[in-house]
Amino acid sequence: MRQLRAFLAVASHRHFRRAAEALHLTQPAVSRLIADLEAELDVRLFDRNTREVVPTEAGRYLEQAASRVLDELDGVLTHVRTQADPLRGRVRVAAVPTLSAGLVPLCIARSLSEHPAIEIILRDQSQAQVLDAVRGGEVDFGLTVEPATPEEFDAETILRDPFRLVCRADHPLASKRHATWKALEHEPLILLDYTSGSRRLIDAAFSTRGISMRVALEVGHPHTAFRMVEAGLGVTVTPALSLDALRPGLVVLNVTPDVYREVTLLRRRARSLSPPAQTVWDAFRDIALTLA
Repeated sequence: MRQLRAFLAVASHRHFRRAAEALHLTQPAVSRLIADLEAELDVRLFDRNTREVVPTEAGRYLEQAASRVLDELDGVLTHVRTQADPLRGRVRVAAVPTLSAGLVPLCIARSLSEHPAIEIILRDQSQAQVLDAVRGGEVDFGLTVEPATPEEFDAETILRDPFRLVCRADHPLASKRHATWKALEHEPLILLDYTSGSRRLIDAAFSTRGISMRVALEVGHPHTAFRMVEAGLGVTVTPALSLDALRPGLVVLNVTPDVYREVTLLRRRARSLSPPAQTVWDAFRDIALTLA
């Protein structure tokens, strides 16, 4: 590397002394570097006279090639140095839709406000897709609901998010402060489908209590469920963090006893995060603790 940089300096300045000054080296040191490079390549790189130094044909080829390669290498090294800076760099995050719409915007906004040199790229995906993205190294970390295979990941639970009942304001349950799971036995339910990590928890809440479910519709996003409820097609059980998308005319009730989903940060097992990714991970955790 030192030989190539000395070579490019001499080729650019056409003079050993000026090249040495640009490199902050002595002229004999630059001459030695060029001599060593010519010896290693077994080719003459410069024709020298009393007034200037001119690259040979081989020297002109090497000048073009080495300049291009070293520019690219400098870019690579700059990127690596950037990744080592905990307050600068690109961070890729995947999150399930109920978190992308609720918790994640707050986390990203806070992170960018406090660390403007960090770039956050979000992938809004189903639970299975988030797990696959983390498993395959496509993202730095994921935000999920109690991953079904935690042995594959290093996980940290950052928030317990309760389930709530949403119904129309003219529904018989709307006048109550809360509803029991048993009260939902004969209600037409509009639920997230099984791509959601929350669905199996809702199913378990009914099955462990011996309560049958009347599933009228399955949808992919809470916002769609809320529109179905507006249309009078049933009621929905949804995570509290999804209620930001709630529209006027709908009522939220606690469902007793409380059932929670655990919001979890996860990364590949035994894989360290880059410094900027660790900064964002910590920010997500801190904001979740504030919400809790």
